[in-house]
Amino acid sequence: MRGYAPILLLVLIAMVLPPLVWTLSKLLRPTFPSHNKYAAYECGITATTEAREKFSVRYYLVAVMFLVFDVETVFLMPWAIQMKELAVFGLIEMGIFLFLLLFGYGYIWSKGALTWE
Repeated sequence: MRGYAPILLLVLIAMVLPPLVWTLSKLLRPTFPSHNKYAAYECGITATTEAREKFSVRYYLVAVMFLVFDVETVFLMPWAIQMKELAVFGLIEMGIFLFLLLFGYGYIWSKGALTWE
């Protein structure tokens, strides 16, 4: 049981410390609520709309598609580094990968996912 004592102590500290610090900070902080304190701040520009405005779903779709294609292109770097060792096999595999990537891009383009209205 002596071997588990440090682990149990660490778990105890991890469970007690966050609520303790949160409670102490809530009790000791200065509170001066005002309208300006709760206003949205955007680099010195006065906010003209509500902070929680709704965005079109297309905005999120374009963002997700960008992430998908961006992450897929990260796989080009290891291939470029190992190009001499992979030889023709690596070239064929990367050709297939790029074909599928471009096919997916063409598919979402044909479905109109990239048109902004």
